[in-house]
Amino acid sequence: MTTGRAARRWGAAALAVAVVAAGLVVHGILPDTAATDIAGDALYAVLIYALVVAVAPRAATVVVAAVAGIWCIAVELLQLSDLPARAAAVFPPAVLVLGTVFDARDLLVYVVTIVIAGALDTVWRRRRAPSSPPR
Repeated sequence: MTTGRAARRWGAAALAVAVVAAGLVVHGILPDTAATDIAGDALYAVLIYALVVAVAPRAATVVVAAVAGIWCIAVELLQLSDLPARAAAVFPPAVLVLGTVFDARDLLVYVVTIVIAGALDTVWRRRRAPSSPPR
């Protein structure tokens, strides 16, 4: 039987795999529109959230959300430099992690998505927590 921590870690890892698959579809198959850009940003934020949970399954939701938010915002701000574009020129898949062009809208999408992910995570954790025995 798996512990709650192991189940949370494996659940987050499975979510991350599904999100990567969805992100590859959005990035590689669907037409490049504002909607697919927003969907890609939201999927990226969920991926980072899930990866933080997979690495630290006992972390409080607020900590997971803060780490995921800081990562997403830092990567977006990095796009103000030419580093992501240079990295993508050398290794094209780097664009999937670092992006290329700064867009302030992405910051909003990241924050909103991480707040939603945190709320869903909180609900999930509460539903899975063992209930206290009746008195």
